[in-house]
Amino acid sequence: MFGKMMNSFYYGKSGKGDFRKEDLPKNRWQLFWEMLRVRLSSLCRLNLMTIAAWLPMIILIGYCVSTVFNAMVVSSDYLNYVETGDLGHLSEEQVKAIAASNVDVNEMAAQVLASTIFTFCLWCIPCILITGPVKAGVTYVTRNWSRDEHAFIWSDFKDAVKENWKQALGISAITSVLPLVVYMAYRFYGEQARSSMIFMVPQMLVVMIGVVWSLSCIYFYPLMVTYKMNFRQLVKNGLIMSIARLPQSVGLRLLLLVPLALAAGAFMLSGSLIAILVLGGYYILIGYTLGRFICVSYTNGVFDKYINSRMEGVQVNRGLATEDEDEDDEEEPADPQ
Repeated sequence: MFGKMMNSFYYGKSGKGDFRKEDLPKNRWQLFWEMLRVRLSSLCRLNLMTIAAWLPMIILIGYCVSTVFNAMVVSSDYLNYVETGDLGHLSEEQVKAIAASNVDVNEMAAQVLASTIFTFCLWCIPCILITGPVKAGVTYVTRNWSRDEHAFIWSDFKDAVKENWKQALGISAITSVLPLVVYMAYRFYGEQARSSMIFMVPQMLVVMIGVVWSLSCIYFYPLMVTYKMNFRQLVKNGLIMSIARLPQSVGLRLLLLVPLALAAGAFMLSGSLIAILVLGGYYILIGYTLGRFICVSYTNGVFDKYINSRMEGVQVNRGLATEDEDEDDEEEPADPQ
């Protein structure tokens, strides 16, 4: 009985479609929320199935955050010890070691922060590299779901990975190396800028390159699983779209960072790692696939406007009520004789 009830919830009653024509979503906002409601549990299952690829990154982030947090605690407690004599969380051995180092405690914390950022960027290379093919598979499945088309969680995911793994690895390889390159170049030009302000130009240019590539990643994987194009065309089209739709791309990227910002704010206010654990649980349960679902729901509209509408015979506005369907509703079929 319970199984029949769940089948009715997911698939509707036997012999009836999911939507009547007059009930079809009229715009992409309605389509997004309706498909999210229908596919929410499937997004969780897909996320849990693919989370293994993201576990190294989650562990790396947790390690770096805890390292910086410990450095902040030690710095704060040592300054408090100097003023009040209260050891706080410090031991006498730690106090003696800091005093014997003859290094300002704030400078020591800054060195730990710089070292941690370098470590994070370095280990991002293998952690991000392995996620490329998984992103392609997740993007294909969530793209179909976002426009009210069927997709099997495992078989369609596997087929998309098999078909797009080369281009996906190429994109993830560039993405994995870019944080380290941007960080090292930013620090190098920052040091040079102390003697000549002209070096601030390449310093900001490096940051802009990193930002534009990050925005382009919104488009790379949907383009990859939707159209047949070589790697050069894929990168070119992704970059063009990110720049042409710059305000929307920035807004979408900021939207995807909301959970991270909330966790960081809670962490800074409370100083507790519970916020980080909650954030990790969110990404393990549904965070990545939900973000990908939001991205493909947006890129579906962009592709319809700039690509599909210019290609002969390509359907646009999939999952939405169209004017043709509204006209069909007005024409009543003749009774059979």
